[in-house]
Amino acid sequence: MAIMTRDFGLDDLNDPKIAAELVKKQALAMGADSVGIGNIERWAGAPTQMDPRQIMPEAKSIIGFTFRVNRGSLRGIEEGTFFSNYSAMGYGGITYLYMPMTVINLSKYIEDRGYEAIPYGHQSDWKGIDGEGYSNHMSVPVASGRAAPDVAVHLRIAAYLCGLGEIGLSKMFLSPQFGPRNRVGIVITDLELEPDPIYDGPELCNKCGACVTQCPGNAFDPNNMIKVNLAGHDVEWANIDCAACNIAFRGAELTDDEIKPEDRYMEHGDFSNKPGDWSPFKNKPRNLYNTGQAVCGARGCTRACMISMDARGVLENKFKEKFRRRPQWKVDWENPPANPSDAIYRESAILTDAD
Repeated sequence: MAIMTRDFGLDDLNDPKIAAELVKKQALAMGADSVGIGNIERWAGAPTQMDPRQIMPEAKSIIGFTFRVNRGSLRGIEEGTFFSNYSAMGYGGITYLYMPMTVINLSKYIEDRGYEAIPYGHQSDWKGIDGEGYSNHMSVPVASGRAAPDVAVHLRIAAYLCGLGEIGLSKMFLSPQFGPRNRVGIVITDLELEPDPIYDGPELCNKCGACVTQCPGNAFDPNNMIKVNLAGHDVEWANIDCAACNIAFRGAELTDDEIKPEDRYMEHGDFSNKPGDWSPFKNKPRNLYNTGQAVCGARGCTRACMISMDARGVLENKFKEKFRRRPQWKVDWENPPANPSDAIYRESAILTDAD
């Protein structure tokens, strides 16, 4: 019996309009929740270190994808009882497992037909712009006028330029299907595809400010707006204090009280910190999938925004019940609530064979 392999050399992508339809159908079948296409000309004026043409000078099209974060993955944080699911399934699982499978397989579909395709996911752990492990200071351009490795394409801007939705006040990408509950991936290709129009549907962000008021780190400054022009469209979002976000995101609150490093909520760093009232943990939980440690559960930028958008009825993915069904919890660390009488805990956080 002869071996079986994929078919190569098919010519069903030669017409840009037909090719766009076929590629989109494949992307949805492979797991994307929405898919749109932007022609490369929309990236004119992009900063060199964010320009996809620096990666593929002959690129003609960018294919953008959204991958939904299940609303149910936020349920355990909303109830204050199950935090690992959002980090694992709503964050790391999509970033490190689910999204790569989709963008890699769609790239294979394109390359089977003789066009080059770059699968590009949320590569935040290894990038040249503000990334850990590989910074701009560790590399130089290979030639004058070229970007230094590694180019980091702005995924939220890419999703906007592919017609998939808006960028909100919080800088979160908002899709008409899921609002802020998205992860974004792209494929860069030299295949010419008919582009989709820039999103011009119902207003998604009405600047209600829920993201600002509900962020536990006070990370947004709506009085300091970042304004850019994307393919002829003026777009703006609030300036973000990423350092404040990074602390609150993990459940920590800075304090002027001197706390010994071993007694702090987070041991690392030169700042004194304690658990915020949005964290039920005495110490920061360990990371999941390298970075997933979303103790705040995107309280402002995702949950508050999503609740606001649900109330306005603008999202296509509708639910039988509203998301927030009980008053939002806070932990009083001066008088913490008692554990249930039937609670059983390990003596050690280290797992054994018996676990």
